[in-house]
Amino acid sequence: MEAALHLRDELGFDFLSDISPTDYHGWGAKGVSGYIGTPSGRDIHRPSTSGLQQLPAPKPSRFSVSYHLLRIADDPARVRLQVWADDGEPVPSVVSVWPTADWHEREAYDLMGIRIEGHPNLTRILMDDDWEGHPLRKDYPIGGEPVRFSGEE
Repeated sequence: MEAALHLRDELGFDFLSDISPTDYHGWGAKGVSGYIGTPSGRDIHRPSTSGLQQLPAPKPSRFSVSYHLLRIADDPARVRLQVWADDGEPVPSVVSVWPTADWHEREAYDLMGIRIEGHPNLTRILMDDDWEGHPLRKDYPIGGEPVRFSGEE
């Protein structure tokens, strides 16, 4: 919260464009592979993997919440404020700093299950009220409901 107030009041970041929660469940575990960037880049038309020559660095916690901020002034700038949280650990609400955070924080709660402490109305915003779980978590069971077509019985 101190960083958010400093960014708004001292540095002029007066617009919160969005909040992006990320689930790093399984990050750095065996079998995680990815591309290693080089100065010449990589050929996107030739899929390959770099294997496990370099494991990704461990993350501080399972979840991150990134706040993307803009300064709308003569010297415009953008910055990302990032908060880390473990499963069940709340992050503070920034609705009092940037009112647009209201719906963004509700979405982070609804789809990822990240608790937002001090939010004025932390309820589901996209999923039904009786929906179980949070569908954007990496440990959410993959599956679905059977589709019923109108011509079938």
